[in-house]
Amino acid sequence: MSSTTIRDVAKRAGVGVGTVSRVLNNHPSVREATRQRVEEAIAALNYKPNPIARQLSMGRSHNIAVIAPFFIRPSFVERLRGVDTVLAEHDYDLVLYNVEDQAKRDELYHVLPRGDFFDGLLILTLGPDDEEAERLQASGIPVVLIDAHHPRFPRVIIDDVEGGYLATRHLIELGHHRIAYISDILESPFKQVGASARRYEGYRRALAEAGIDFRPEYYRQDHHGVREAQQMAHALLELPEPPTAIFAASDTQAIGVLRAAEEHRLRVPQDLSVIGFDDIEVAEYLNLTTVHQPLFTSGVEGAELLIRMLNGETFDPETPVIQLPLRLINRQTTAPPPSR
Repeated sequence: MSSTTIRDVAKRAGVGVGTVSRVLNNHPSVREATRQRVEEAIAALNYKPNPIARQLSMGRSHNIAVIAPFFIRPSFVERLRGVDTVLAEHDYDLVLYNVEDQAKRDELYHVLPRGDFFDGLLILTLGPDDEEAERLQASGIPVVLIDAHHPRFPRVIIDDVEGGYLATRHLIELGHHRIAYISDILESPFKQVGASARRYEGYRRALAEAGIDFRPEYYRQDHHGVREAQQMAHALLELPEPPTAIFAASDTQAIGVLRAAEEHRLRVPQDLSVIGFDDIEVAEYLNLTTVHQPLFTSGVEGAELLIRMLNGETFDPETPVIQLPLRLINRQTTAPPPSR
């Protein structure tokens, strides 16, 4: 590593340290002849500026903080891929804060508004309450929400209620009336309405619109995971009158339903229809019918909004709200109910 310092460059070029710094940061106030002399000194001495010192001199860390719960879940991984793609293009590093419980969430909302080591903040799913939003705004840190809601911040969202409606309506149109729904626990551990609850609302709305009575025994909730979903599906399939179709609130949970169907020696979709939500990569491999949400695109859109804010763009408090479209992907795990 070169031991040449910015003072060595300044001495060789016959200028002050501040002038060298301005040349390194492409400041327009430096005369062309002076700039050329400094650049020649940099080349002659093979000077490599310290990137951290340079960032601090510009008032930027070039770090973006990201708050995300359960970031190893496929849907969050895909969103983070989108975020990272944009940040890499703009020479920003992603600093990830994983949140697994309410205490960790509350701690981050108190610590991060200081913004000592990052230039902007992306919040996935865990939207702030009014007091937290006020603290974030007072800090002056640019904030963008992804899959989260608060009217004070730009955000990228989907309509989970509509997604639950789409999935259930698809099964109804195939002729199903005994339609079950499995999901994460509706009461979110983060004290806010989660996606599972909103998709449940869409499920109930589609049933009511079609004149199909809601059957409480056809709803199961548990912690997120394939095994938990498998157990919920077993309980449904062992009912005296089991459902002919199961809507899972995520593709991960739909995989658990498929495993339970296999263990019950049920053919999918001839004996049991299964539909998921998200359209993660494995869904296509399994030929799973699902509701596609643009996970990667949501990360891209959120990161691009934040970059625009870092570049000085301001937004009206009510905008922008980017609502990404959902669409049903009809593959090979749904069909009309068996005639029996």
